Amino acid sequence: MEDEFRVTPIGVVHRDETAASDAECMIEIRPELQLAMLGIEAGRRLQVLYWMHRLGDDDRRILQCHPRGDRSRPKRGVFALRSPMRPNPIGSTVVEVKAVRGNELLVTGLDALDGSPVVDLKIAT
Repeated sequence: MEDEFRVTPIGVVHRDETAASDAECMIEIRPELQLAMLGIEAGRRLQVLYWMHRLGDDDRRILQCHPRGDRSRPKRGVFALRSPMRPNPIGSTVVEVKAVRGNELLVTGLDALDGSPVVDLKIAT
C-alpha cells in the first residue's frame, strides 16, 4: 500500500469565522470546473467533501479519542467516529444551496473553516 495519489481541490470555502456556525458561507469553484455545476440549484442539498487544512501532523497521528471529546465515554478508533482527528483529514457535511452565482455557491450548514480546500461535491440523498 505504498501507492501515493494526488487530490486537486475543486474550490475553496469563504466564510466569516466570527459569524454563527450555521451562517451562510460561499464555496468558490475553480472557474474551469463551472460546467460541472450544471443541475445544482437553490434548494438542493449537497454533500461537501473538504480538506481540514488547519489540522497539524500531530493531529493526524491520533488514532483513538473520546466521542465528542467526552472523557466519560470510552475511547474509540477515529474510523468509528466523526472526529476531525484522522490520518487523512477529509471533512464531510451536507449543506443546503441558497443561491448559485456563476462559479459560486451560497450555502448553509457547512462546518468547514475559511480557506478550506473543497475536494468534491455530490448531490445528497
